[in-house]
Amino acid sequence: MTHTRILHRRTISFEFVMWLFMRLSGAALLILGAIGMAGALYMGARTQMDLVTLMRWTFFPNPNHVINSNIPDVNLGWVSTYWRIMQMLIVFFGATHGINGLRGVVNDHVPSRVARVILIGLLVVLWVAVLGAGGYIIITS
Repeated sequence: MTHTRILHRRTISFEFVMWLFMRLSGAALLILGAIGMAGALYMGARTQMDLVTLMRWTFFPNPNHVINSNIPDVNLGWVSTYWRIMQMLIVFFGATHGINGLRGVVNDHVPSRVARVILIGLLVVLWVAVLGAGGYIIITS
């Protein structure tokens, strides 16, 4: 009995990388959300605000968003490099995850190759605009 071994070359394609990115970015968003919620609760949210304000703190910890809260000295905790990096990561993973999902929808449901190229080009422009606007807001706030 002879066993024939067939060797397959595994290539890493763009679609595989994007498939993997969707899984990892979804997990990263969950982890960043848990860290943000823990930070908000630690910094006084547990007794002094409602659930909607807590979610705003969790996913976009910007001192300008929470300045109207009953939390004393809100700027002491939120105006730091750590929270700005957290904001940048949330904006990056969220925007890239969403745009990649739209790219998948365009690839699946737009039959014309020319229309797909145009729509994906528009998605890239939208992605850059969202990242640019998000970064500008985070840096200047």
